[in-house]
Amino acid sequence: MNNKQRIISAAARLVALITLLAVPAGAVKSYQTYTYSSSGFALYSPDAYTPVTTVDSNYIGLDAKKGIEDPRDLYVDDEDNVYIADAKNNRIIVCDRYYKLKFIISEFTNEQGVPDNFTNPSGVFVTKDRIFVCDTDANRIVTFNRDGEFLAVIPEPEDEILEDDSVYKPVALAVDDYNRLYVVSSTTYQGIIVMSDTGEFICIIGAQKVSISAWDKVWRKIMSDTARAQQERIIPTEYNNIAIRDKLIYVTTSSLDSKAQQNAIKTKSKKGDYAPVKLLNNSGDEVMKRNGFYPPSGEVDVGTSKTDGSKTGPSKVTDVAVGPEKTWSIIDENRSKVFTYDFNGNLLFAFGDEGTQLGNMSKIAAVVYKSDGTMLLLDKSQKSFTVYQRTEYGDILINALKNQNERQFDRAIEDWTEILKRNSNFDTAYIGIGQAYSRNGNYKEALKYYEAAYDNENWSDAYKEIRKEWISKYILLIPVIAAAIITAVVLFFKYAGKVNKRAATAGGKRTFGEELLYGFHLIFHPFDGFWDLKHEHRGSLRAALVYVAAAVLTFFYQAIGSGYLVNPHGSYTTIVSQAISVIVPLMLWVVANWCLTTLFDGEGSFKDIFIACSYSLLPLVLLIIPATIYSNFATTAELDVVSFVGTVAFIWAGLLIFTGMMVTHDYTLGKNFIISLSTIVGMGFIMFIGILFTTLLGKIISFVSNIIVEINYRM
Repeated sequence: MNNKQRIISAAARLVALITLLAVPAGAVKSYQTYTYSSSGFALYSPDAYTPVTTVDSNYIGLDAKKGIEDPRDLYVDDEDNVYIADAKNNRIIVCDRYYKLKFIISEFTNEQGVPDNFTNPSGVFVTKDRIFVCDTDANRIVTFNRDGEFLAVIPEPEDEILEDDSVYKPVALAVDDYNRLYVVSSTTYQGIIVMSDTGEFICIIGAQKVSISAWDKVWRKIMSDTARAQQERIIPTEYNNIAIRDKLIYVTTSSLDSKAQQNAIKTKSKKGDYAPVKLLNNSGDEVMKRNGFYPPSGEVDVGTSKTDGSKTGPSKVTDVAVGPEKTWSIIDENRSKVFTYDFNGNLLFAFGDEGTQLGNMSKIAAVVYKSDGTMLLLDKSQKSFTVYQRTEYGDILINALKNQNERQFDRAIEDWTEILKRNSNFDTAYIGIGQAYSRNGNYKEALKYYEAAYDNENWSDAYKEIRKEWISKYILLIPVIAAAIITAVVLFFKYAGKVNKRAATAGGKRTFGEELLYGFHLIFHPFDGFWDLKHEHRGSLRAALVYVAAAVLTFFYQAIGSGYLVNPHGSYTTIVSQAISVIVPLMLWVVANWCLTTLFDGEGSFKDIFIACSYSLLPLVLLIIPATIYSNFATTAELDVVSFVGTVAFIWAGLLIFTGMMVTHDYTLGKNFIISLSTIVGMGFIMFIGILFTTLLGKIISFVSNIIVEINYRM
């Protein structure tokens, strides 16, 4: 290489470097792909799709004077031809698989031999032999053959079930294998209109459920019939788009109550009452699987305030498309994002953002898939659509789902493992491996992966199978163990009863054991029990302290010994924190109650109140410990038993404290109720004073410390 070549080469490198440095931030990658954890945190992942090119009027080869003006819908047929509903220009643009113009459908001669044209066409659907166009403002559907030649007009259906005053406005449609049309009318609140390909009305399916508050129910009883009928007509929400695959119908709506929709996301609701996307069968029944961490509804982080300027509120879902291997995608018009799920409702990936650079959308309007998995996203504002190619990561992901659907579980495990090498935070991959092991009968191995993804439902199903095997193995031993436990409990209570009966008649000083066992009499006979506790001195302070310590140890065991389903994250606590959680509320109650009863003729001393309250904690020990033990063997369907037992324990203890205060202070029921409520208020007041004192003390110490430091500095 001579000097001249070296200079040219160096200059070329310099120009290339300057060019790279001049590229604005984010141009190399216009968006971030992510999923969500079970806790609602965004987990960034490799891109499943990457933008390739933007197809606009010029790219297609349209007349420069009449480019795309108002694109409403996008469709890809079985030959990968692309159809664009250009509403403002009243036409359907048909492109080949390379996005070049094939022909345009605009003017046609109708069945009467009269020249005709579209009026604001908003939707298009293509079967093997026909093109169906939603001619929205003309209140009809027009059909053509695959070459764009006019076939027939399908007029507005007629039936008594349809509202007389409604206007038929077809905006989207889908056609099943039996040539039945499923039509979304923007002004029809009753559901999806089903009719034959000749326009004969069949039925309406998928009517949106109406949720009415208690106040609305009362109000509707007193309003007039006319007002009531009007309210019923405006409450339901209409659908806005539709897609069909394998006799299953996906429908979307964007006019839901935002607060209700947001609450459904927050509570991880598996109901479809406020779901922006639903899956219907041919009968119109909702069959959507919502097994993911959050219901399939788009964005999870929908907080009301954002410091980064990002959009708030739930997603406005305006379109849905069915992808490869039973995946499906929805678009969020508010954020110009795409959310893709598997058939079980697990979020596979989300991507997109507002903008004009390649990969971003100014106003996303539609999503479709080509046969090779390529995704097309329509940008209404930019009057174009962007082509997204599936990445290697996306290919592996789809292949994993394919092998899983085809029951090739060993191959699926290999694919999911490869996914985890590239994205270790992808919970769906852990779930996929767990499901593969479960279907192979390796439930113990499946549990590990379900735990890694915090997938309680699948963990429970796998554990149920393990428990079945364990029960069948020890079927003869289980009744023996159960009988031994029951016998031991019965014998213990008989022994406690004998000790308490003997202590009641013996008189004199009681032993420590008798003082402890008296609690088992008191919890079943509270009125007599608390009377003897105070007046006959059947209990003691030392026994009361033991019961407090037992309650502390009980809650400590509950915190560290609960089963996986109760404590999936393995949260740990200390005995000190549990002691504080028991002793502080107990002492607040005792102090507040003593202060009040001193002023209102209470007969119990501070010691009496403390002992009575401490003995009342015994039901917590008796019920929470076995409930905690049982939680290690329970499934999700049985967790209600654990929760119920815990609730009973707290109610029992609360009633004992209430009864104990009434007997100890010799109050009437009404007076004791008022004093109990006042005690709760007093607890809050004491806490406020304590916090105030602590804060002031901290400031005084800080002030004195600063003075000492300043004096030392100046000296």
